[in-house]
Amino acid sequence: MLIIGCDFHAGFQVLSIFDNRSGEITEKRLAHPQEAIAFYQGLKEPARVGIEAGAPCQWFRRLLAECGHELWVGDAAKIRAAETRKQKTDRRDAELIMRLMVEGRFPRIWVPSEEERDVRQLLMDRHHRLRARTAAKNQLQFLAMNQGVQKGQRLWTEAGRQLLANLEMMPHAARRRDQLLGWVGLLDQQSAALDVLIAAEVKQRAEARRLMTHPGIGSQTALATVLTLGDVSRFAHARKVPSYRGLVPSEYSSGGKQRLGHISKQGSALLRFLLVEAGQTAVRFDEELKRVYKRMCARKGNRAVAKVMVARRWAVRLYWMLRNQWTYAELVRHAGEPESFRGKQ
Repeated sequence: MLIIGCDFHAGFQVLSIFDNRSGEITEKRLAHPQEAIAFYQGLKEPARVGIEAGAPCQWFRRLLAECGHELWVGDAAKIRAAETRKQKTDRRDAELIMRLMVEGRFPRIWVPSEEERDVRQLLMDRHHRLRARTAAKNQLQFLAMNQGVQKGQRLWTEAGRQLLANLEMMPHAARRRDQLLGWVGLLDQQSAALDVLIAAEVKQRAEARRLMTHPGIGSQTALATVLTLGDVSRFAHARKVPSYRGLVPSEYSSGGKQRLGHISKQGSALLRFLLVEAGQTAVRFDEELKRVYKRMCARKGNRAVAKVMVARRWAVRLYWMLRNQWTYAELVRHAGEPESFRGKQ
């Protein structure tokens, strides 16, 4: 069997190939996509290929699957940490990946299926359109305030938009206003269409529907949680989940001194954003979250810190709901049982 360490780039890849029968090691540099396609299709037996996470390689993953080869994806930070030398080249990177695979030290990570990756694109599409709409609305609020109109959220009612459209402005300001109003209207329509697609995806996943029983969890947050966590049994305990989502403080402690920094922000930025945003809704309906939120606000005097704390607690809750297939009502019922919930956190 061939074990291939692949240093993947957008236009080419560098390979370090180990034949476990003869012990021979060879190196290749393949241009994308023609040379790579010809090489992998020309292999006479299945190969195991290792790459670092984060490479834009959907076509490459599809190619390996069609050719019957096995793809391993590794944690890029851990792979780099395994090399102590200061020299870094494409050839050395490919050789390092190959050596880690041969020695059984390759830091392989979980990867979603191609279908799950595609649904993630749906979530990202809606997220970016909503951010673009928010940016356009902020510009319109500024234009309205320049004309003495302070409506706040009421500016986006039908009457408020009509008032904004009828304001007398200088020619260039009026042109900008009209374009932004059209852009906001178009983004509203597109977001509504994407919401229908997201609802259809949620309908096909019982786990997402179960998460939506928790106050504050909408279809987008529920679907993003399911697609990001995958099989939750891969987490040894609940404390791993906030760390996986980048919601725990970075730490550099030594010599008995503990030094904590800001949250690590590792993992899915989209899911972290959704959890923090939706947590503001959850604290209005869940008494326990409301209590700890107010206590943290009083203690730290900082709402931002309290919001992150709620998101961290929420991440643990959603983990238990997925792991035990609980609804929100079942979660609340088991929350008072240390053996089934609190004691395992």
